[in-house]
Amino acid sequence: MPRPDTMQAVLLTGHGGLDRLEWRDDVAVPVPEEGEVLIRVGASAVNNTDVNTRTGWYSKAVRGDTESAATTGYDGVSDADGAWSGALSFPRIQGADCCGEIVAAGCGVDTRRIGQRVLVRPMYHPTGAEDPHALVTFGSERNGAFAEFSTVEAEHAIRVDSALSDLELASFPCAFSTAEGMIQRAALGAERVLITGASGGVGSAAVQLSKRRGAHVTAVTSASKQAELMRLGADTTLSREDAVPMDGFDVVLDLVGGPRWPELLEALAIGGRYVTSGAIAGPIVELDLRTLYLRDLTLIGSTRQDPRVFTDLVRYIEAGEIRPVVAESFPLRDLRAAQEAFLEKSHMGKIGIDVPG
Repeated sequence: MPRPDTMQAVLLTGHGGLDRLEWRDDVAVPVPEEGEVLIRVGASAVNNTDVNTRTGWYSKAVRGDTESAATTGYDGVSDADGAWSGALSFPRIQGADCCGEIVAAGCGVDTRRIGQRVLVRPMYHPTGAEDPHALVTFGSERNGAFAEFSTVEAEHAIRVDSALSDLELASFPCAFSTAEGMIQRAALGAERVLITGASGGVGSAAVQLSKRRGAHVTAVTSASKQAELMRLGADTTLSREDAVPMDGFDVVLDLVGGPRWPELLEALAIGGRYVTSGAIAGPIVELDLRTLYLRDLTLIGSTRQDPRVFTDLVRYIEAGEIRPVVAESFPLRDLRAAQEAFLEKSHMGKIGIDVPG
């Protein structure tokens, strides 16, 4: 079947409000370069990083939570550091989650890969980069899946064999790889773990992935979502207003930060490990160094991922060890409405994006 010259896509035209998301039907279909594949996107999903990049929340000029200006953007944001890795060129096609089918292969790629159903590794070290810390995020440093077609290096298009729908599979890459990266950094075993922000995409993924490792899971969420988290595998839940038990956990997986952050360190047993990969309640926190050194705690930031994190994740999916949690879905051209629904935070899990094909 011949490929069209143009496609539907949503362009991010700059940092700011929802008006910076522009649906177009005349965007050129990308051509795979050497070592790349072209993917016909079946589905994507909304993530915090999409919103944070659009608003410029990653800029050090922003000191508040991720929600206060999520529809309008933040004043004083610098384009020099408005994206999580620094400056970002516009226009940009976001969408870190991608499930689709390989429809073309660039030079050097085995053409037998054409027709494979794949998930895209959302974060990876760029091929040939001299800097060992260099990192590319699909939908940020390179165009992502809020479009009918996208390209990626062939090694990061991971074949998946599953009866799940494209929408269900697209709920996994960004959130579950973030959660699995945190868990692998913490070397979590059959221990006591506290998970904040547990009803979101990453938090609910962390609940499932922690239970897979035999951990005893305490999930922090709103009262309305506690029962559903128990069904996902949480052993117990705490409301956001509840006091956190002191000395009660070996590991804390934190996605919230904010003013209650010191309580999370007090919740750790001696020798405990704290891992963060988000700060939806605010990035500026207060640390009493005595708590850190007298209790022999380890603080871990988690962004970069070993390549095996994503291949492990695909293996879990194929084995049926984890399940998708999709609250609702929107067509691609309604991405603004999808982000508005995402920002209401009334859902559990992910908001899917159905891409026309």
